[in-house]
Parts: sequence; structure tokens; C-alpha cells
Amino acid sequence: MKEFEGQDLSQADFWGVNLRDSKFRDVDFSGARITHARLVDVTIDAEIDRLVVNGVDVTAFVNASDEWFPLRSMLRPTDEAGIRATWQLLADKWSVAVDRALGLGARGLSESVDGEWSFAETLRHLIFATDKWLFGPLTGAPGFSPIGLPNKGSLDFPWPGIDPSASPSANDVVAAFRDRLEQIGDVLGHLTVSRLPREVEVLENGWVDSIECVHVVFEESFHHLRYALRDLAVLEAA
Repeated sequence: MKEFEGQDLSQADFWGVNLRDSKFRDVDFSGARITHARLVDVTIDAEIDRLVVNGVDVTAFVNASDEWFPLRSMLRPTDEAGIRATWQLLADKWSVAVDRALGLGARGLSESVDGEWSFAETLRHLIFATDKWLFGPLTGAPGFSPIGLPNKGSLDFPWPGIDPSASPSANDVVAAFRDRLEQIGDVLGHLTVSRLPREVEVLENGWVDSIECVHVVFEESFHHLRYALRDLAVLEAA
């Protein structure tokens, strides 16, 4: 199976290409034009801003039917008001999710569904992600939380401060995550976009636009929230 990662294929032409059963993740299809195509059993999970299918603009219908709208469309704000509004929504939803997981006892925090991260592991990953994308590059905070959990492809990177053998209790993880929600809110509450450097260095990723760091934190928080709630629903139904 061929894999294309981190490549710029903008303005490319695909003619007579077989893309059956292909997977597209973290891609930008802005301005894409798809014609003479066959879409059967196709699933799209994306932020939508003007989507036209067979001459019909379905944007309003899709967004009105999406339980995650408008939050899904708020993940890439460019001003302070938008940043704070997005984070407030995310933080509120995560607080509710944590209470929901706690309501299931140990299972809600520590049980995996279909091999995915448990709820506690998801919280540990988000602690890691905010260290990587927010506190390190934008505040200069040294090191990472020892309980942070990198994604599988980054486990071998020498993250300063992370203890690969850490096995914190689920309750300790919840307490750390709740503290982290407050810390993020404090940083974003005092953030001034115009004072950010144009680019900052992010460990493992190199130099990126400063505002992109905020966007990554929002996207990580949003998508892992959806996955966590999906798995909690499975545990609740069991």
C-alpha cells in the first residue's frame, strides 16, 4: 500500500486514477474539483465551507445536520475573541466528558474500546499535545509533563521530561488534565495574536506559523473529544 505523507500535491491532476478504498487524513481539499467520478459508500468527515455536489450546494444542509457544528467550523480562529470562544466551548465539553467517564467508574477511565486509547490515555495524550504545541513554543515552558503520552509514531523521539515508564493512576491523570484545562485557558486568555512571532520551533516538527500551534491544540482537543465520547457511549451501552 502506497503512503503519501507531508507532500505538497496542490494543483495536481489525477486522470483515470483508481482511488478505491483510499484513506485521506489531515488533508486540504480547498478548491478541489472532482468530475466524472464515482462515489459509492464514501464517508467524509470534514470541516465544510461551501460544498457543491452535482450542482447542488449542500453546505447548509450538512452543517445543520452536524451535531458538532458550529464547533467544527471554529477550530482555526485568527483573532483573540475567536480563540477564546473556541477554547471555552472545548473546555466545557471536555469537563462534561470527564464527569461522564467518572460516572462509569474504573471502566470509564481505563477500559479500551476496539484497541483504541482508554479515556485516561487520551487525557495523557492531550497533556502531551499541549506541551508540544502550546506551552513549549508559545510560552517557553521547559520540558514536558512526565505523564504525557506521545502518539505511537513519536514514542522514540527524546521528549524532554517525559517518563516512558510512567503509569499514573487514572484519578491522577484526571486531576492533571483538569489543571491543564485551566492552564490553557489562562494562556489563551492573555494571548495577543499581533505579538506572536511569525514562526516558532516545535519539537519534532520544526518551524511552523505561531497561530498554527493554537489551531493544532484545538483540532487535537476536538477530534479526541469525539473519539472519547464515541467510546464512552459503547461502554455505557455494554
